[in-house]
Amino acid sequence: MIEIQCISAPGLQVDRFMATADQAWCFIGSNASGIDILCDVLSGEDVGVQADVLRLPSDLGVVSFKRQQALFEEELRRDDSDFLDRIDPGTRAGDFVTEREQHRELIDLFALGNLLDRGYRQLSSGESRKLCLLQQVTRAVSCLLIENPYEGLDHAGCRDLDSTLARLRGHGTALLVFVSNTCDIPPWCSHLAVLDQGVLVLQGPVVEVHAAACSLLKRQAPLFQASVTVIGGERPATSTKPPGTNLVTLRHGFARYGDVAVFADLDLEINKGDHTFISGPNGCGKSTLLQIITGDNPLCYVNDLTLFGQRRGCGESIWDIKKHLGIVSHDLHRNHRMVGTALTVVLSGLFDSIGLYAQPTHAQLDLGRRWLQRLSLAAKEKTPFRQLGYGEQRLILLGRALIKMPPLLILDEPTQGLDEKNRHALLDFLEDIAREGLSTILYVSHRQDEDRDFFRQKVCFS
Repeated sequence: MIEIQCISAPGLQVDRFMATADQAWCFIGSNASGIDILCDVLSGEDVGVQADVLRLPSDLGVVSFKRQQALFEEELRRDDSDFLDRIDPGTRAGDFVTEREQHRELIDLFALGNLLDRGYRQLSSGESRKLCLLQQVTRAVSCLLIENPYEGLDHAGCRDLDSTLARLRGHGTALLVFVSNTCDIPPWCSHLAVLDQGVLVLQGPVVEVHAAACSLLKRQAPLFQASVTVIGGERPATSTKPPGTNLVTLRHGFARYGDVAVFADLDLEINKGDHTFISGPNGCGKSTLLQIITGDNPLCYVNDLTLFGQRRGCGESIWDIKKHLGIVSHDLHRNHRMVGTALTVVLSGLFDSIGLYAQPTHAQLDLGRRWLQRLSLAAKEKTPFRQLGYGEQRLILLGRALIKMPPLLILDEPTQGLDEKNRHALLDFLEDIAREGLSTILYVSHRQDEDRDFFRQKVCFS
């Protein structure tokens, strides 16, 4: 099915690997291990690989962050909102699924039955990920490759996905999954392979190598070092005067898509220091709530919403709002489509822009480089953002959000794509920020193990 002999690519070296059709492989490695590159190679991406032998299935199905980004960009190219009297919802979700009636059981298992008439751009990040998985599964491919299959899925979604993949394996579909956390090693996988510093250092039946793999991964150092002392607590000179004590007040908040209600009658108040943890299943409205607060959803004008002491819709511009915000979200991540380096993306946070359109001062350049150092990504300063691994991109966006030390830091699934050590290091860092009062944190996550003690209030969507 898959055979590798002596392949090399920038940041990757694999002497030999073979997977047969009756095996289910899980590849695991930290964000700096080269696992992103190997995923690209086995997906058939052109990453400048040289190989004595590289044999891949002709009908390989792929679900990866890169393929999802390509789909999103294609949807944007087809966006006809400018020619309509309404927002173009995008390609109908049902059009991504072949033989719908034949796969009704799978559709129901993914809990997508009620969403197939909705436009792709109306789906939440978790729903769109499930749709991409369903699209590949219904193609009846002989081999399915999935990068971080559990990212963006709630607990029920992860459970249903495991059930589906175990069933596919039982029906003869070969499976390859790439994960960054030991807790995400699937129970149905038969074989395990570990990457470290660009080398496939361990591979074999999971019952034989699992313990050694976990031990090796514990020794891998995180990219991210949890300390705020490198940057210090002073706000950069470009920051505006912080607002008053009240940051967000939402009364009887609601959201809907057409006639479909997402949430209703939601009261939320966030004052300075009220670090808030928001949880709930896919599609319940968590990200939509954040979009209303940030002004990225037109419902911000019809809700009873006050931001930084000013009622929304009273003549303020979007930039009046953004200057007080630092944001990391799925939407922001996928909207970074322009050409730009790691450094320019971090610096763009000073100007609240996607892309850097002003010449930064020497002081701003120094600040941006210190944030890259803080993220252990100084060596990637000139690397194009889109050539970085997904986890590295997430850390760069965190630097972009924090560079101006915003009064309100909005983080929507910020650990997506990070390995276990980097995830915990990021949460430790946020705890330092909360303790030193540098920003008030509004945090969305599916993972209950990310609910730290510094969160003073909890909002749980049903």
